[in-house]
Amino acid sequence: MLSKVIPSLALLLAATSASAEVTLINPFHVPKAHEQDVLERWEKARDFLAEQPGYISTTLHRSIQPNSQFHYINVAKWESECDFKSAISAMNKSLPPLNISEVEFYPALYEVIRN
Repeated sequence: MLSKVIPSLALLLAATSASAEVTLINPFHVPKAHEQDVLERWEKARDFLAEQPGYISTTLHRSIQPNSQFHYINVAKWESECDFKSAISAMNKSLPPLNISEVEFYPALYEVIRN
């Protein structure tokens, strides 16, 4: 009996984690000379992504400490990792790339593990 339950449980857990809400945390470096261009690009990306299935919210944060490792951090919530990946793929096909080599992004998806 247990041998039949364990594969089903593993499948259920895999399906749950694949469809669970995810948070994108994307810190990035922006040289002062390119801040306006990057902020305009962020707004275009936000507007496009807000129309995609699974989008929940996004906020852009700016550090108030001049010696911060990252001056900007984008935080976005999505209904699932699959929704996020589909939306990014669609955005990359629709919007031109930023093409500013000095801007460095460090995006990662996170799941909530404790409340």
